[in-house]
Amino acid sequence: MYSYTTLGIGDEYGCFLWIFMILDNLKLLNFRNYDLQEIKFDKKMNILIGNNGEGKTNILESIIILALTKSFRNREDVNLIKFGKLKTKIQGKVKTGKTSKNLAIDITEGGKKLFINKKEIRRLSDYISNLNIIVFTPEDLNIIKGAPSLRRNLLNIELSQLSKKYLNTYNEYNKILKTRNEYLKLLFTSSVADKKYLDILTDKLIEKAVIIIMMRNNYIKKINESISNIYKEISKSDDLIVKYVPNVEFNEYTEEKIGEELRNIYQKNYLKELNNKMTLYGPHRDDLEFYIKEKNLKFFSSQGQQRLAIISYKLSEIAIFEEKLGTTPVLLFDDIFSELDLKKRNRLLEFLNKDIQSIITTTDVKNINKKYLTQSTIFEIKNGNLIRKKV
Repeated sequence: MYSYTTLGIGDEYGCFLWIFMILDNLKLLNFRNYDLQEIKFDKKMNILIGNNGEGKTNILESIIILALTKSFRNREDVNLIKFGKLKTKIQGKVKTGKTSKNLAIDITEGGKKLFINKKEIRRLSDYISNLNIIVFTPEDLNIIKGAPSLRRNLLNIELSQLSKKYLNTYNEYNKILKTRNEYLKLLFTSSVADKKYLDILTDKLIEKAVIIIMMRNNYIKKINESISNIYKEISKSDDLIVKYVPNVEFNEYTEEKIGEELRNIYQKNYLKELNNKMTLYGPHRDDLEFYIKEKNLKFFSSQGQQRLAIISYKLSEIAIFEEKLGTTPVLLFDDIFSELDLKKRNRLLEFLNKDIQSIITTTDVKNINKKYLTQSTIFEIKNGNLIRKKV
């Protein structure tokens, strides 16, 4: 059972009881390959089956956009609109215990609008976290061996859902970082630019960086409280741990020590940053590392191990959402069973078949134990139509 203590990654409170958050229904208008589609989800496990290219991932993508306001596949929102149409709309009813909210996102060539209960929401931090999700996609296999930016994104997505403080601080940090980089370029080329302004920007950057680093460190500590047990439960193999690797080494993760170390780094490396015309130190260059038996999975792992490691990471986030927000998140798993043998597949389903809503895609259900199928709601997707299917 999970232990419920204050997480310390934002607003200072902890939850001793949690309630279920579910996506009750989803409505799509002119989204990708769908003209008009309405789906009523079950509060437990939902399995979407269909051949590749039929639109399974499009359903998950629409839910991700409804929750986070952006796609994991495209930067250009206009590409989400069905070809030949002028607008797409994603709507969903989110139930949290006895309360419900209607979320909606309208996307046109002119931009994007967010709504809660038909009222337009202009601040991103007021919209994010009304539908909390944990997502696994095949692209996540790049997380372990890919660029550090992918692992930072992994941190930022969930921490932004968990804490408005983190989301706002991270956005403010990036604005200051951009200004500082521009001023470093100016200092490099101009003889009249004043270094005092750079010092002011550096102090502001450190103020935000301290918060981000402390929250990331606490978050990874929480991940490690459950990730090893989850990995062993599914894989029946060795311990898995995640290491937070900040861009600057800290002996202590206290506000005073982090700020002091960052200040020293910036002072010592002023000329280096000036010559590079950019900020070389700070949380925008942090990283994560995954280890099994002291072996870094970036260099020593199969694709199956990487898949299970990322899935275990995602599943270990569930307890943090419950503790921090008092609600369960919705699990969205795209093509989760690929490269898992039958035993691991069914152990994973055993883990998912609990008091939490999950929406899973797969090309078929032939190798899934009938016990789980009879407890799930199955949808089949063909030619852009989604039909509820009996087992």
